[in-house]
Amino acid sequence: MKVLNVYYSMGGNTEKVAARISEAAQAAGHEVDTVKLPTEADLDVLAYDAVFAGSGVYQWLPGKPMMETIGRWLKAYSGRGEVRLSCPRRPGKKAIVYCTYGGPHTGVNEAVPAVKWLGQFFDHLGIEVVAEWYVVGGFPADRTDVNTGGRLGDIAGRPNAEDLRQVGEMVAGVLRV
Repeated sequence: MKVLNVYYSMGGNTEKVAARISEAAQAAGHEVDTVKLPTEADLDVLAYDAVFAGSGVYQWLPGKPMMETIGRWLKAYSGRGEVRLSCPRRPGKKAIVYCTYGGPHTGVNEAVPAVKWLGQFFDHLGIEVVAEWYVVGGFPADRTDVNTGGRLGDIAGRPNAEDLRQVGEMVAGVLRV
């Protein structure tokens, strides 16, 4: 299976998750292209069997580089007639959208809009979104107040080894043919 793992990471949390995704997909025998945004690379998501797209959460949405990239892709695919009303599913194509989030105010609810936003792009292309992942990510070490005082409790140092182990298991599961 040909896999694209495209992500944006400002603080490093999403980068850890993206690295684990790529490792697990490669270990399962898949060909993986891993791309950190922003990039000038010309990517065609339709050339892949599976696309992982992830970002940290910034005011309930993906990071600006991810949003700008999706905007460019949407414009390009729309111009080529790939985005249509009642867009039919594309057999053999799937997307997995994910985020890292701290949720100090309302927990995972702060992350849901970002992941749903990412998924809408793929759904508009007829690519089925087969999974939405929410991975807890801590704030920088100097932000002890939000690392320990938020709704999720102590999130310092996350994603940790257990979080990344779970990501690896989820990758293996979602890429089983």
